[in-house]
Amino acid sequence: MMSSEPTKRFSNRVNDYVKYRPGYPAEVISTLQQECGLNQNSIIADIGAGTGIFTALLLTQGYKVYAVEPNGDMRQSAIEQLGGNENFIPVIGTAEATTLPDSSINLVVCAQAFHWFSNSNTRAEFNRILVKDGYVALIWNNRLANADEFATEYDALLKLDSIDYNKVNHQNIRDIDFKGFFRDGNYKVIRFPNLQVFDEDGLIGRAYSSSYVPAKDTDAGKAFLKPLKELFEKHNKNGKVNFHYQTEIYLGRV
Repeated sequence: MMSSEPTKRFSNRVNDYVKYRPGYPAEVISTLQQECGLNQNSIIADIGAGTGIFTALLLTQGYKVYAVEPNGDMRQSAIEQLGGNENFIPVIGTAEATTLPDSSINLVVCAQAFHWFSNSNTRAEFNRILVKDGYVALIWNNRLANADEFATEYDALLKLDSIDYNKVNHQNIRDIDFKGFFRDGNYKVIRFPNLQVFDEDGLIGRAYSSSYVPAKDTDAGKAFLKPLKELFEKHNKNGKVNFHYQTEIYLGRV
């Protein structure tokens, strides 16, 4: 049974999420450094940090990072991977109630997460924890559904056989009122290309890491595997298929 609560949807997918979700181009970090005026003393809150994919990138730059994540399984995965870094601070909290102190954060990042949040309460909370004129960066790896024939047919499979893909697909970010979220409606969008290359096992893991795909140990999940393998067999080149993304940063103040 698929949980309707965003904070619980990924509990049974943590291992696949860690192994198969895309990372982020190096240009994302350098862009944030330049645009937000970050320095060695900057403190960052990664809200909806999940298993720590984006947190890890920030830690490599030496920033102190509060990784706010409500899902216990995902948070524990981040702790297991990043707990040895003294700048990593895991936090039990939500976007609407981070538990962080007032005016304590220079930059809030939400990587692959903001579409789950309640915008009005989230905006107020981000405004509370940010220093004056601190920034918010909303970041997504937007899979390009029409990049090639494989991408088109994979997207069609999701629409046909997944649970609630059309409802929760993060590509519905077009429905987010960015002007209403950012201060005075002012924000900029910065984009970079991104790519994942998968063998058959990788494709399977990537598919099942998505909360809208039936869990692999369910009847529906087992049924989903057959057309997924057929798709790989049809489109792989030298045993590989590509996932093309456009990494998008929505950057501004609240």
